[in-house]
Amino acid sequence: MMAHELWILAIAALTSISCAIVGVLLVLRRMAMLGDAISHSVLLGLVVAFLLTESRSITIMLAGAALTGLATAWLTQVLNQYGKLQEDASMGIIFTLFFAVAVILISLYTGQVDLDQECVLYGEIAFAPFDTIIMGDSDIGPRTFWVLAIVTLLNLMFLWIGYYRLKAMTFNASFAASIGIQVGLWNYALMALVATTTAASFEAVGVILVVALIVIPANTAFLLARSLHGMLIYAIGFGVLSSITGYYLARYFDASISASVAVMAGVFLALVLVAKKAKIRVDRKTVTS
Repeated sequence: MMAHELWILAIAALTSISCAIVGVLLVLRRMAMLGDAISHSVLLGLVVAFLLTESRSITIMLAGAALTGLATAWLTQVLNQYGKLQEDASMGIIFTLFFAVAVILISLYTGQVDLDQECVLYGEIAFAPFDTIIMGDSDIGPRTFWVLAIVTLLNLMFLWIGYYRLKAMTFNASFAASIGIQVGLWNYALMALVATTTAASFEAVGVILVVALIVIPANTAFLLARSLHGMLIYAIGFGVLSSITGYYLARYFDASISASVAVMAGVFLALVLVAKKAKIRVDRKTVTS
């Protein structure tokens, strides 16, 4: 039982770390809702990849998700620039269209396969430790853990390799382009990473928690940090803390783990907001006195 609990916490923590990395970059660029759009629309990529290959191989699924994520970002930009639609309206049109088509395809063609919209929406991290990888005679742990470990490593490598380019793009895209940074290429690479992170987390935690972990810890960190480096550390810390406390909250109330983690992320955001407001009041009184 203890090992089962540790695997759940480890999977939740890896999800939090990978989502926090892309979440910070999206929030700072005021693209948080694009992360939400991609998180929903990649379902179409998963379904189409399965229907074309009849395989649930993680490589195929992640490839389908990444391609759909790129398509979402590109079509959103097309509608915004050439269709003269507002950016938020463009996102809403694309992700709802993609998500609706995916739900129709699921209901029509995947009825006999463990691929359904409820699994994608809510996930069930409590069952993840039972789907293990066997190598020879050894059980090396849950498949979801290793998939998320690889995705988290990819996110960290992406951040390490492109940190200064991403930093320049985030705070001044025009300046970044003027010094030779390929802004468009890095932007689409980020979108592909968001899609891959989302797809890797679908089965275990569902799209609702993925969106929450992309948006809420990053915004909580934004209230406290004064640099990109600091914001990344805060976001990862709040994400992991939300995962741990959310798990024990769900265990206490016998509730959904994913929903409880999202609730705790919101609680920490509220606490930071209250604490910051209280600090501002104290500072004002100090200045006036």
